[in-house]
Amino acid sequence: MKQFLPFLFFTLALASCGSKTQDPAAQIAALKKQRADIDIKIREIQASSGVKDSVKKVPVALTEVQPQKFQAFIDVQANIKGDDDVIATPQAPGTVSSIAVHVGQHVRAGQTLASLDAAPLEQQLAAQEVQLGLLKSLYEKQKSLWAQNIGTEVQLISAKAQYEAAVKSKAALLAQRAMYRIVAPISGVVDAVNIKQGDMASPGSPLGIRVVNDNKLKAEAHLGEVYLGKVKVGDPVTLIFPDQNDSLKRSLTFVAQGIDPVSRAFTVQVLLGSSAKLHPNMSAKMRIANYADNDALVVPVAAIQQTSEGAMVFINNGGVAKSVLIQTGRNANGNVEVLSGLKPGDQVVTAGYEDLDDGVAITTE
Repeated sequence: MKQFLPFLFFTLALASCGSKTQDPAAQIAALKKQRADIDIKIREIQASSGVKDSVKKVPVALTEVQPQKFQAFIDVQANIKGDDDVIATPQAPGTVSSIAVHVGQHVRAGQTLASLDAAPLEQQLAAQEVQLGLLKSLYEKQKSLWAQNIGTEVQLISAKAQYEAAVKSKAALLAQRAMYRIVAPISGVVDAVNIKQGDMASPGSPLGIRVVNDNKLKAEAHLGEVYLGKVKVGDPVTLIFPDQNDSLKRSLTFVAQGIDPVSRAFTVQVLLGSSAKLHPNMSAKMRIANYADNDALVVPVAAIQQTSEGAMVFINNGGVAKSVLIQTGRNANGNVEVLSGLKPGDQVVTAGYEDLDDGVAITTE
């Protein structure tokens, strides 16, 4: 190294003397050539003497990018519901007199769930029964007389008409009385009883008896409008049940095309059929795999730096750091898909990039 110093001082002296007659551009070119020659000489001396470069190297971690399978997911909270889920209410308003079912009970379509007070109708029916019995007797007696050629045909027809009218009146009263019952519109399980004896019940009220068809369950979730167009029917879905330490793999069976104006979200559903493990109102995490690429280049999210020119990462360029602008795609599980800017085999700096700049020496030791 001592033999090299006089050469360096001599070179710098020549450059200093020559600068008086050369223009700035020529001076810069001459100095760059001298620096290159000096770097070569330094490497030759280091190689022959075994002296290591004294330049400080920044310790980093490198990850070589290679094509791999990449999947993007959307995680959202979901609820298990019955595909048939209805609230049973009466057809006429009235006071609840009795409730015939309890939560969890299996019921069949048409079964009476609760009864309402219909005392006035009951009294009308009792009176109608008496009237009907009288008119029936008169009609049958008139038929018997007519069979014996006693009486007139008009009397027979009149008796028959009065009796048939009474029968229809009774049927109408029975139909009205049936409106004072709450019946199961579908077969299923009683999920909630939101009324009690003495309450007022009315048609279409939210206070009724909820019946769910547990043979046709579904998982339902609501996604923000930002995801509209990014999921479709058939996308793979994993339903995760943390409380049961279990999961199910299914596919999306319904994707709403409209946004709710209040929540600014849209509905997605997965049909599940029947299962002894699943019950209405259970909660689950719905993981929708809405994107996959089997040959993607992927880097950790933390390795990407945002600059005024866009996303950037540092790569290993022969022992020094080099910044590279990249175009990113989707991200999942802490990784980001790189659409352009990197090639297979590039070594991306994944740790220690905070102290880097272009041209800084790096080491993995």
